[in-house]
Amino acid sequence: MVRAGLTPERLTRAGAELADEAGFDQVTVSALARRFDVKVASLYSHLRNSQELRTRIALFALEELADRVAEALAGRAGKDALAAFAHAYRDYAREHPGRYEAARFRLDPETAAASAGVRHAQMTRAILRGYDLAEPDQTHAVRMLGSVFHGYVSLEAAGGFDHTPVSSQQSWEWVVDSLDVLLRTRADH
Repeated sequence: MVRAGLTPERLTRAGAELADEAGFDQVTVSALARRFDVKVASLYSHLRNSQELRTRIALFALEELADRVAEALAGRAGKDALAAFAHAYRDYAREHPGRYEAARFRLDPETAAASAGVRHAQMTRAILRGYDLAEPDQTHAVRMLGSVFHGYVSLEAAGGFDHTPVSSQQSWEWVVDSLDVLLRTRADH
């Protein structure tokens, strides 16, 4: 018998909350069953396995993050758009560390192509159009921004910036300013 109130959507949201609390690597069907105080078998009418649960959480996180970034970008251009984009990613990663990790979960090509990950790339390219970058520079810039933002957020979350008197926020602003200067310089070439 299916437990009343349990749906794939509710389980996905609970899994996302669990990821934020315990880490994405701790999200399993068994852990979710414990959270709802049900037997693992009762969840298999909603989810095939932990892989499906993790994929659902990844898709949820990608969608949630894309919505947040789109809202931050509305009406902005140039450096203002770049900064809004960067801050939205960093803020999301700080507020939802497990979901942010889930957004990096490797999806199969078909699932990835249908996910909000495509919106992330489109928003990045929209920002870069303001810098007038042609291909292949635009693709290089998409990869650079993703690498810098993800690297910074990951190091910050791991405490990598805790041992210096310079605040992480000051360094973050310096990074965003430097990226803007670099992108403007590359556009001139």
